Amino acid sequence: MQRRSIALAALALALAPAVHAQAPAGFPNKPVKLVVTYPPGGTVDAVARILGPKLSQIWGQPVVIDNRAGGGGIIGAQAVMAAPADGYTLMVDASNHAQNPALKKRMPFDTLQAFAPVSLMLKVPNVLVVNPGFPVRTAKDLVAHVKAHPGKVDYASSGNGSAQHLAAELFAMKTGARMTHVAYRGGGPAMVDVMAGTVPVFFASLASSLPYIQGGKLVPVAVAGQRRSPVLPDTPTFTEAGVPGVDVYEWNALFAPAGTPAALVDKISKDVAAALSDREIKARLMSIGAEVIGSTPKELDQFRRTEIAQWTALGKQAGISLD
Repeated sequence: MQRRSIALAALALALAPAVHAQAPAGFPNKPVKLVVTYPPGGTVDAVARILGPKLSQIWGQPVVIDNRAGGGGIIGAQAVMAAPADGYTLMVDASNHAQNPALKKRMPFDTLQAFAPVSLMLKVPNVLVVNPGFPVRTAKDLVAHVKAHPGKVDYASSGNGSAQHLAAELFAMKTGARMTHVAYRGGGPAMVDVMAGTVPVFFASLASSLPYIQGGKLVPVAVAGQRRSPVLPDTPTFTEAGVPGVDVYEWNALFAPAGTPAALVDKISKDVAAALSDREIKARLMSIGAEVIGSTPKELDQFRRTEIAQWTALGKQAGISLD
């Protein structure tokens, strides 16, 4: 009898982790809020609004998009931090998730501790574009032109510490071709001035610049990704163009408040991956130059740590700070 009791106790102990690891039954049983850390109309917002209806279909509950813009994503992040860690409030964030802690000495929270990674949904490479009247068509052309005209070549960015700014600094580190930074308040105004010829060079997001490239208003020079983009098959990567190491992506990922049960995080991650694998969703995202991923939580955690380390090193070397 005693042996039987011990055996039953051992079985119960063995099964306990499996029961504990299950996601809450019936999740979700009410609307799920996706807090987008940027304003309506941008790439981050577009991705959330493309993904939301499919998640709603999978979950059988409404998915509400809540734009909380400001502070380079920090205002939206703080709203998510304050929410219960129950899976009903999630954050759709972007590259600033890694750039803020890398380039700010004073952060209102510890990024790695405050948010549980759920899924790296997609990456969009930056692309070096120039005004059609600028006498550069290859990455090596640009290096030669900048070195032949020191201090006279400007490049635009959407702001200090933005992905465009960091891409240009990385390019300068790899080539010695340093241009003059002209920071704008957003990618839209920067794009307008590059098309007008006011500033000739821009390391743009492929998603936002693609219509102007296709319309002949911008000339693509090189893609800052590990492979050529299917939407720009004739444009080489920087590595193919003879400038290796210039890989800069703007990315979108999903996070939950710290303390969200791991089993629930895993369920949400798998549901997001299923939504992203939908043929129509994937085609819509790929049409804007996105590399659709749908990673595991562990993969996203490693990715963001690598990104933070890379931009921290670049910030120190180039003297870039967001404070």
